[in-house]
Amino acid sequence: MHLLCLLCLLLLASCGKAPAPPPAELNLYIWSEYLDPQIPADFTAKTGVKVNVSMYESSEEMLAKLQHAGGAGQYDLAVVSNMLVPTLVHLKLIQALDQGRIPNRENLDPLFLDPAYDQGNRHSLAYQWGTVGLLYNQAKLPDLEPSWAVLFDPARQRGSFVLIDEMRDQLGAALRFLGYSANTTDPGELRRAGQLVLAAKKSPRSRGFEGGVGGKSKVVAGLADLAVVWSGDALKAIEEDPKGELAYVVPQEGSIVWADAMVIPARAPNPGAAHQFINYLLDAQVGAQLSRYTRYASPNQAARPLLPKEDLENPVLYPPAEVRSHLEYQREVGEAARLYDEVWTEVKSR
Repeated sequence: MHLLCLLCLLLLASCGKAPAPPPAELNLYIWSEYLDPQIPADFTAKTGVKVNVSMYESSEEMLAKLQHAGGAGQYDLAVVSNMLVPTLVHLKLIQALDQGRIPNRENLDPLFLDPAYDQGNRHSLAYQWGTVGLLYNQAKLPDLEPSWAVLFDPARQRGSFVLIDEMRDQLGAALRFLGYSANTTDPGELRRAGQLVLAAKKSPRSRGFEGGVGGKSKVVAGLADLAVVWSGDALKAIEEDPKGELAYVVPQEGSIVWADAMVIPARAPNPGAAHQFINYLLDAQVGAQLSRYTRYASPNQAARPLLPKEDLENPVLYPPAEVRSHLEYQREVGEAARLYDEVWTEVKSR
């Protein structure tokens, strides 16, 4: 009888017990080839939070997903271009960060704290940074002119090339070639830049547009002689090239310097895990691991002593002062954004 009562009590207790919560998950939206797979695996082992990684190839694709395809309520964390942070704030697509939950933010270089695009880092923290330039095959183009003219001046084109399928970067290259700011809001300047890109697209030397790592891949495969790429992709290609024929240059007219940023979408299902992962990525050891994998420059000041000396002295990763003086951060362009879209649509559709 006593045994029967005990069994009944145990049965009642188990019936009233709430089911165990499902394991926490983090949904990350990020550029392709931009995160060492070991990092989320280690994070999961340490915290029990599973990281699901979704990838995109252009800022336009990312913005459309967050704005029109429910991404603001689907992803917990996104890595985006710094120039888009004000736009995402204006559209109410991202939420303010709880800085108290990210103590490792103190590891960031002061250059990336309180940036003009997000004063006080209210909505974002830096992830990686780099430049836009030209990856080329030195064996095929031994005397390549370090100028955007190799794309935009038919008389100075020397090899087959790939344009980058990233609106502000590609238009920015044309604007710098013309001597204008990459952030111009002047309709005439912007239309002239669009005409240059369109003419380059139609050149018999053009191999079209490629997003993300596509341009790098075509140069590596010998399908193009040069491509507009991001510096980290260029460095990966150079280091993986068995013949040692590839090189990277920032054109003499100047170019874009950028810092990608970590943001939390407005309706993130698990913002707590997002804060936790941001803090993990800003750890000194993890930050060094990240940059060793991506081959981009680290904004993590505490991580730099852990990076190889040859990386810190590599001008592709960390440009010298002379090159930096000709680099320009992209900024939000306000109402002129519509004109950028119009010009880019015309370039892509013709």
